[in-house]
Amino acid sequence: MSLATVDLAGFEAATGAARAARAAEIDRICRETGFLVLTGHGVPQAVIDNVWQAAKTFFAEPHLAKARVAAPYAGYPYGWLGPDSEALARSKGEVTPPDLKESFNGGPLDVPEGMTDADALAFCYQPTLWPDLPGFRPAWEAYYRAMEGLAARVMRAFAAALGLPEDHFEQFIAAPVSALRALHYPATSGAPQAGQQRAGAHTDYGSLTILLPQPGSRGLEIWTQGAWVEVSAPAGAFVINIGDLMARWTADRWVSTLHRVAARPGQPARQSLAFFHQPDWEAEIVPLDGSDAYPPVLSGPYLMEKFRAAAAGASGGGI
Repeated sequence: MSLATVDLAGFEAATGAARAARAAEIDRICRETGFLVLTGHGVPQAVIDNVWQAAKTFFAEPHLAKARVAAPYAGYPYGWLGPDSEALARSKGEVTPPDLKESFNGGPLDVPEGMTDADALAFCYQPTLWPDLPGFRPAWEAYYRAMEGLAARVMRAFAAALGLPEDHFEQFIAAPVSALRALHYPATSGAPQAGQQRAGAHTDYGSLTILLPQPGSRGLEIWTQGAWVEVSAPAGAFVINIGDLMARWTADRWVSTLHRVAARPGQPARQSLAFFHQPDWEAEIVPLDGSDAYPPVLSGPYLMEKFRAAAAGASGGGI
């Protein structure tokens, strides 16, 4: 299945009826699958190449080296999560064996001035645990900041798609509590255990996810029309998907689609990067249509409760 493509630069350059038509197309995609391929993103290739190589180098390190930046206790949001650490399908109530993957996770690069909320400081604003690898942290931070900027641009396009002023979401994302995750799926040899996947079936928690899959890699599947369908993206493009918070924000006008990374015998190693965009800690999320479809929630506490509910085996996203 080929995902619908949105040219972000093309949308931003369009005016009048052409811009309205592009906005309507984004709305249609987000209603139907909640997944799209994003081109025209403008992220410098050097920024992508540097973080890609940094992640590759980290995952090639010996187990003991990676363990130096392992999450120090259960529930710590950042650092290395080794093999057998997660089963994402458990966030949807499905009991499965652990996912066939490892990850490195990092949070916001800055703590907002005057932030005193104890829960925020103990959760989203915990320090990222940096590996002792030359160039790793600068490459990671450059990519994180690029994703923050790209997410803000996508949110402007989303506002237009929802018939709102294009700056509508800016008040909610001045200091987003987003997270970046690098993933490594080792090569598979024999058949996986029953129900085991590289990343179990789940939805993401936040407003949107920006995924950079390894070019030519396979296995990303979405649940649509009653079946699992494999999707792909061309080299140089990102995959964007709607998260649970955006579905809630739009009173389910837009869908947060179940997805997974399937495990099959004989797969080569696979790598990806996922940026989970989340509005400001204290941003109040109320259905945009004015309905009572969902009660108001605060972005940060909502995210924290999602993590706590899934603590038995899954964190906040994972492709």
